[in-house]
Amino acid sequence: MARDFEAEPSLERAFAWITGPTTPPRLETAMRQAVFGGGGRVRPRLALAVSKACGRGSLEVASAAAASIEFLHCASLVHDDLPCFDDAELRRGRPTVHVEHGEALAVLVGDALIAGAFEVIGRGCESQPALLGPLLTTVARSVGAVRGIVAGQAWESEPSPNLRLYHRAKTGALFEAAVCVGAIAGGGDPARWLPVGSRLGEAYQVADDILDLVGSASALGKPVGQDARNGRPSAVQELGYERAFARLQTLCDSMFTCVPAVEGRESFVRWATGLCKKLFPAAERCTTQRTSVAFLTA
Repeated sequence: MARDFEAEPSLERAFAWITGPTTPPRLETAMRQAVFGGGGRVRPRLALAVSKACGRGSLEVASAAAASIEFLHCASLVHDDLPCFDDAELRRGRPTVHVEHGEALAVLVGDALIAGAFEVIGRGCESQPALLGPLLTTVARSVGAVRGIVAGQAWESEPSPNLRLYHRAKTGALFEAAVCVGAIAGGGDPARWLPVGSRLGEAYQVADDILDLVGSASALGKPVGQDARNGRPSAVQELGYERAFARLQTLCDSMFTCVPAVEGRESFVRWATGLCKKLFPAAERCTTQRTSVAFLTA
């Protein structure tokens, strides 16, 4: 496993599993754009980092689980950009899938990636069948209607959504799933890692809310001002800019206290520290002119 937990080889292998000679060419092209059109790969890298920190599991299973999480994330972006939701024209610095390939094909791309995510887990667990049940349950929960990304998207249709529940479902769910599948694949206890994913996921969303206000479309690779335009709940709207930034710092600080005392704890903390430095620079406030956005182009 690479030192920086490179996710691309796992994604290329998994993509070859879910496409083939009989896949309609335009569908495969659009799917490839959705998966390989850029992004920070934060979630799959997080899964690989946790697996490595636990240190007793299977790289094959960890790679498949990491890829499945990223496929689900990419599917959620394709669907989130659709005209019936955000109606966004830009994602990762290029036209969104529905703009480039049509709305009908974009719906099918998201569907194919969701189905493919579960196929990837199944194939990755062929040598470790005992892990299949826990991994499937964890991943399915992360996209479900209780506290998964479907619930998160649905909260946007409610008249008075709870901001914490909304953030935890829409963004936190896949971060929680990433640390849990990493722990399962690495032979660790997913329950001990869950608070790490919860705090990191909420921090990510708070930072995204801040950058939606003060960032630029050219830097982020996606439209800004979407929260206000679409009437979406936002940490900045609820807390104000200064308190939202303080919340972001508190979440990142508390995340480190939750890292379990596993064999690879110190190396994981070093890696996660670098990740959080991209999330927000310690020595400066987020401003339009000086903002580290690499973490948020995922």
